[in-house]
Amino acid sequence: MTTAARKHALLRADIALPFLLVALIWGSTWFVIKDQLAAAPPSWSVTYRFAIAAAGMFALAAYTGSRFRMTTKGHLLALTIGLTQFCLNFNLVYRAEIHLTSGIVAVLFGLLMLPNALFGRIFLGQEITRRFLTGSLIGLGGIALLLIHEAREAPPTGRVALGIVLTAAAILSASTANILQASEKARRQPLLLLLAWAMLWGALIDAAFAWTVYGPPVFPQSARYWGGVAYLAIIGSVVTFPLYFRLIRDLGPGRAAYNGVLVPVIAMGISTVFEGYSWSALALAGGALAMAGMVVALRGRSAPMPGKT
Repeated sequence: MTTAARKHALLRADIALPFLLVALIWGSTWFVIKDQLAAAPPSWSVTYRFAIAAAGMFALAAYTGSRFRMTTKGHLLALTIGLTQFCLNFNLVYRAEIHLTSGIVAVLFGLLMLPNALFGRIFLGQEITRRFLTGSLIGLGGIALLLIHEAREAPPTGRVALGIVLTAAAILSASTANILQASEKARRQPLLLLLAWAMLWGALIDAAFAWTVYGPPVFPQSARYWGGVAYLAIIGSVVTFPLYFRLIRDLGPGRAAYNGVLVPVIAMGISTVFEGYSWSALALAGGALAMAGMVVALRGRSAPMPGKT
């Protein structure tokens, strides 16, 4: 076994670059989502996002030479991913941010690694290693400190418990999609084409739900709103989801979800640059613990052996 094969996952460019890029982009999307909540019903905002994202993903798939045809089994898989990832997950997230700050929701999403690892063990037979458990415990300590910090800086108001329940449901929905993407059936499908159809199915379900609950489409006149939708669709979805789902296939769902631990730290860094955010000792300690946990959990092989997370 060569030394290269033992290289830390985060020291390999094909892992580190997409891992960091996805975290950097998703670290910025939480603010954009929060900004859109007052302009239109959340389900219509989700619909617009993934309608545009689906068009972009089909264009990207066509550019890489993919044909748009898929088998019936492929469509069923895409439909399920569309329902769980691009409908349930995002509708729940947008609603959770009505009751909680974007920072708290972002930090809570760092817990995605837990159901991903558990479901990966149950449904994919992937072992939860001692190293991953150790790193996860360290990371959870960091998440707890970040959560306390966010609650102190911007105390949530209104129906806080509902916001937490909605976030938990969103995490479980996202985890379901992550596990589906890591399955053998998904690996047999072209990634970009699968994502394009999943986004299209998700957008159609989003539209049906939005029309049923809120009535006909609402089109805000604000250029800022549509700029945010375009950013979330193209940068926050078309650019990131192929990279993230590739990480799931390469690292396994448990380790790939460590991206979510990095996201709130990056979000705080972005806020420092553009909003004058001031780091407290609690935030620094939480960020340091979260990063340490990620390094420990991802230590070792750049990709797990079959059956390992």
